[in-house]
Amino acid sequence: MANPSWPSLPALAALTTSLLVLAVGLSFSHPPKARIPTTLDGPFRPVTVPFDLSLRGNAVDLPDNDPRVVRRVKGFEPEQISVTLSATYDSVWISWITGKSQIGYNIKPLDPKSVKSVVRYGKFRNPPTHEATGYSLVYSQLYPYVGLQNYTSGIIHHVRLTGLKPNTKYFYRCGDPSIPAMSDIHHFKTMPVPGPKSYPKRIAIVGDLGLTYNTTTTVGHLTSNDPDLMLLIGDVTYANLYLTNGTGSDCYSCTFADTPIHETYQPRWDYWGRFMQNLVSRVPIMVVEGNHEEEEQVENKTFVAYSSRFAFPSAESGSSSPMYYSFNAGGIHFIMLGAYTLFDKSSEQYRWLEQDLAKVDRSTTPWLVATWHPPWYSTYVAHYREAECMRLEMEELLYSYGVDIVFSGHVHAYERSNRVYNYTLDPCGPVHITIGDGGNREKMAIQHADEPGLCPTPSADEYLGMCARNFTSGPAAGKFCWDRQPDYSAFRESSFGHGILEVKNETWALWTWYRNQDSEDNVGDQIYIVREPDRCPVRQVFESWPTDL
Repeated sequence: MANPSWPSLPALAALTTSLLVLAVGLSFSHPPKARIPTTLDGPFRPVTVPFDLSLRGNAVDLPDNDPRVVRRVKGFEPEQISVTLSATYDSVWISWITGKSQIGYNIKPLDPKSVKSVVRYGKFRNPPTHEATGYSLVYSQLYPYVGLQNYTSGIIHHVRLTGLKPNTKYFYRCGDPSIPAMSDIHHFKTMPVPGPKSYPKRIAIVGDLGLTYNTTTTVGHLTSNDPDLMLLIGDVTYANLYLTNGTGSDCYSCTFADTPIHETYQPRWDYWGRFMQNLVSRVPIMVVEGNHEEEEQVENKTFVAYSSRFAFPSAESGSSSPMYYSFNAGGIHFIMLGAYTLFDKSSEQYRWLEQDLAKVDRSTTPWLVATWHPPWYSTYVAHYREAECMRLEMEELLYSYGVDIVFSGHVHAYERSNRVYNYTLDPCGPVHITIGDGGNREKMAIQHADEPGLCPTPSADEYLGMCARNFTSGPAAGKFCWDRQPDYSAFRESSFGHGILEVKNETWALWTWYRNQDSEDNVGDQIYIVREPDRCPVRQVFESWPTDL
């Protein structure tokens, strides 16, 4: 017989959780006045924050003559400098552009071999103790129609630095010392060595950024949070919202419906690179493609600017494509997946994903985080269930390996889910977070599919939506939409902003979402995401795996 003086098991569990939360909160110096909820408290009842009408009307582009986007270097001096992580802590990529881009009817590409790709670096500002060389390229955006202007980029350089020490600050200059045309001195910090107690302090997550005055607020607030790493979950510059003459629109298909091909205005990539340099020349940026990066051109080429301007640890992570890759940041393994390339079970991407997941050692990298552009779990009318084909192909695999968090963009709002799998609340499913609220030129998403009369009609979307059907079970059985905010949707709000992920140890991570309209330290949404490895066992690491990608 149970001793009546002892608390019941449920009460004891609740008490233990409360004490653990308090201990974690105190150890991380959070004020005791407001207890931060945890996923152990969930699932949570759905919450919708009413839309603030004053937030509309601010999506205005930075003008071409804004000092933050104008080319300020001379000759072949480097500009648009950025840092990208390799697959492991001991290597990074440094990228930059030299020479002027050209747009017009008679353009002649620069010769990539005319300027060297050199990085001089070391642990001290002067003198540099190491030198690395890399490769360079030029890309063009060409249109086979009279009246459309063509574009050719400046010379894009990518140099990989290797043999770096973990959690270490390095100073560097990039360029061609023989001209001479070298940059000012910049610096970056490497990631911690992988381990269950080793993590970057703050990781900034943002999607659908663009280059508007909303963007400047987002980036300003993000920078003030002093991140060690930045993830951009697709839709970078929105260069495809413009004709080749620079004329822009909030809705390309509405304004330019009769154009023979979906044009882009490539100089906006250069504007964006200049604006972002102050941040990404010192904070590594990891990017995955969105639909606005497709940028179709002659010979049906797509994603050329995206794949040319950024460095990707694709080869280092066993991928043959810049559309998907993986990397480690301390005890976190990140998987960046491509929603705009083949992802079915017979595809190369799926085979790569199987092999990448099989290599993950959860005793070394306990946290498994996946990202891609269009969300699987979004309750907004915009892009509702658009990524259903991808979900049907990949969700079971990711679930079986115990993915902890999924970040997506595409929907221009914020939403956080309860733990979910196959539209069902599941304590072992990942938390899905939609963070497509970076500040782009297009409209903010404010309508929800569960509101009366707003359920979209199932249709074969250009990319992904042909797999979406009526639900066959659960509260929405026989319907295409729920008639109330779904149980899997924990919190949603239509506001611009960014998020910060702080992994504290092998089981606790703090997620915070900041709204642009608030002061920089005012929290819009916050929760501890808690892993439960004993409750949710995952597939074991394979001792060996196929090597033929």
